Amino acid sequence: MPSFDAVLEPDLIEIRNAVDQTAKEVANRFDFKGSSAKIDLADKTITAWADSDFQLGQLRDVLLAKMAKRNVDVRFLEHGKPQPAGGDKFKQVFTVRSGIPQDLAKRITGAIKESRMKLQASIQGETVRVNGGKRDDLQAAIALLRKQIDDTPLSFQNFRD
Repeated sequence: MPSFDAVLEPDLIEIRNAVDQTAKEVANRFDFKGSSAKIDLADKTITAWADSDFQLGQLRDVLLAKMAKRNVDVRFLEHGKPQPAGGDKFKQVFTVRSGIPQDLAKRITGAIKESRMKLQASIQGETVRVNGGKRDDLQAAIALLRKQIDDTPLSFQNFRD
């Protein structure tokens, strides 16, 4: 039976490269000279530190530009609120989204059921598997999901006949 998996899986190597390029640019930019601005990646959290809220915004803009340049969808990042981090420093935490959360999986299965196509969608951990009788129906389901679920960068894997 033909099937595919809908997943939410970022390229962590490209994210690391974008963070490293951001750190290098911050070290070389004139408006960051003499400041304690820095950016760090630990597991799936990116932490940015800066002397002011304005510099934190500049740091965030550089990070998003570097990610876009490396073809990493910026919708993978969940932006935390800028917080004071002792003294006159500010920090902001970005979380890299990985794996489909339960509420999004329910939205995906609901969209498949509402389409009235002859498909079955099942939640399997952090992926959603869609089964159907025809290959054309599965391709139509992929087009439907890309159109309806536009707030997350879904990818589709394991397309099987």
